[in-house]
Amino acid sequence: MIDAVDHINLVVSDLERSVHFYTELLGFKEIRRARLEGQWIESIIGLNDVSANVVYIVAPAGEPRLELLCYESPQGESILAHSRANTIGLRHIAFRVKNIHAAVKRLKQAQVPIIGETVAVPATAITHDAGRKILCYFLDPDGILLELAEYC
Repeated sequence: MIDAVDHINLVVSDLERSVHFYTELLGFKEIRRARLEGQWIESIIGLNDVSANVVYIVAPAGEPRLELLCYESPQGESILAHSRANTIGLRHIAFRVKNIHAAVKRLKQAQVPIIGETVAVPATAITHDAGRKILCYFLDPDGILLELAEYC
């Protein structure tokens, strides 16, 4: 039934701050902007009086795109539990990198919150076709949990 992942939606509180974070710090490329309002969007998402702006970004290697969506109305709320790895629901997005240690250093220099340490997944826990996996969790400006993953 499913052919591919089309996009992943991230609701953000400050669109330009998030665009800067994902493009300038993480290396995504902005590909499109749009304004969302009217009956069509309200009927899709089940909210009234919707007014929002969206920026689509994509990683250098391509799809799926990320949809950074900022609601002017109705405004949502930030829930601290969503930044924790064990909260039920969509919890994080993992981004592949070629040099995780350089990437983590860049994040730390930008004062990005890093969760825990950079860790090599033990081969006794899981093996991947792409090789040994090294990973690190971190938070975006809205506390959205993200992961860096390097396969070697």
